[in-house]
Amino acid sequence: MPAAPAPADVLAAAERIRPHVRRTPLLRTEIDGRPLLLKLEQLQRSGSFKLRGAVNALLAGPRADRVVTASGGNHGLGVATAAQALGVPAVVYVPETVPETKAAGIEATGVQLVRYGRTYAEAATAARAVAEEPGTRYLHAYDDPDVIAGQGTVTAEIVADAPEVDAIAVAVGGGGLASGTTLAAGARTVFAVEPQQCQALHSALEAGEPVDVTIDSVAASALGATRVGSLPFGILSTPQVTSVLVTDEEILAARGRLWSELRLVVEPAAAAPLAAWLAGRVPAELPCLILCGANTAVGFG
Repeated sequence: MPAAPAPADVLAAAERIRPHVRRTPLLRTEIDGRPLLLKLEQLQRSGSFKLRGAVNALLAGPRADRVVTASGGNHGLGVATAAQALGVPAVVYVPETVPETKAAGIEATGVQLVRYGRTYAEAATAARAVAEEPGTRYLHAYDDPDVIAGQGTVTAEIVADAPEVDAIAVAVGGGGLASGTTLAAGARTVFAVEPQQCQALHSALEAGEPVDVTIDSVAASALGATRVGSLPFGILSTPQVTSVLVTDEEILAARGRLWSELRLVVEPAAAAPLAAWLAGRVPAELPCLILCGANTAVGFG
């Protein structure tokens, strides 16, 4: 197991990836008369924050003849976009249940897309087998220190642009973004939000170690890790992090409000932090909610 990244690694990642990613804007607004900030990371190239970790890992990690990864969709898009920009051959394994919007985006970059299995875990097992070939590097979607440091640059931008923010709410799948957020948040509380039917982190915190969980949520294509990563778990096992659960119904209602009130289109996973905030589970004076991705069909398909 590689060493966990530190806050300094996030700052180094920010400098490293700067030429290849967008510095996404912050929206200051009110909902139901309460102030909050939204980090519009759904405007990132590739449609989600995943590009940050992929670029950092490809630039900071060992060189390889090709990269192989597995993804529920967004990480694959990030790796594919990064590989195209950096001239690195890549193969992306996805489960057969991957949303066509995400599959089409991966294929559009020119990398090889392989559909395998019904879950992310099954696709990852197949990808790891291929990565045993000489000259091939396996890039984990969230259990990689360079990926975590890259994802932390989202929060580094928040802190730089709005230092008065006192809490950050972020959706959790395998834990890469949430752990990067924690590294970059300083003393601020991090609210780690998961669907009730995709609670890899919540279950791990209860058990005291990563455990396998059942996945069945409207946000599963982005938050469908069956087990939180070991590196993220170590970073997130701190009183600074509060685990929060939301229902699918709350996620869809929050997603609808982002569109109807702010004209922001996001995928279900990105609406999870707002769902928690609307339900009163993010007690903070001025929180920032990370809208992590928008890889969804037009019309909320």
